[in-house]
Amino acid sequence: MNSVDLVGRLTKDIDLKFTTNGTAVGTFNLAVNRDYTSKNGEREADFISCVIWRKAAENLANFTKKGSLLGVQGRLQTRTYDNKEGQRVYATELIVDKFHLLESKNKIQGNNQNNKSNSNTQGTTNYDANSSRHYQPSKPFEGTPVDIDDDDLPF
Repeated sequence: MNSVDLVGRLTKDIDLKFTTNGTAVGTFNLAVNRDYTSKNGEREADFISCVIWRKAAENLANFTKKGSLLGVQGRLQTRTYDNKEGQRVYATELIVDKFHLLESKNKIQGNNQNNKSNSNTQGTTNYDANSSRHYQPSKPFEGTPVDIDDDDLPF
């Protein structure tokens, strides 16, 4: 089983690029705090390299910025390549399948002027890269109206 769940903060904005055929790919590092503190009482962190593809990469780049609190789910992948000096380089990356924005919309946008709790901006935003479903739990029934005949309902 190859499954990873992480919660951390972006160390910088998502580096969004496009392949020659137009597929979006985003790379970023996630700073994940360790459960314990050092001898000096400071909390240490691990910096995990992550890769996200397609529409999910574009959405993540649009919705986040450096310092955003993010939850990611995916799988570890290793690869090797030769650098410019001809040395073999080994890389281990988290291939992100899903991400969850764990801060309010105002905080992500850097708008700290209004400290009041607003139900429209609280909660998490979840995105599943495999199904391209994007939703906000605080507004689960918003969307386009559906016209369904009563005879089509199963109850």
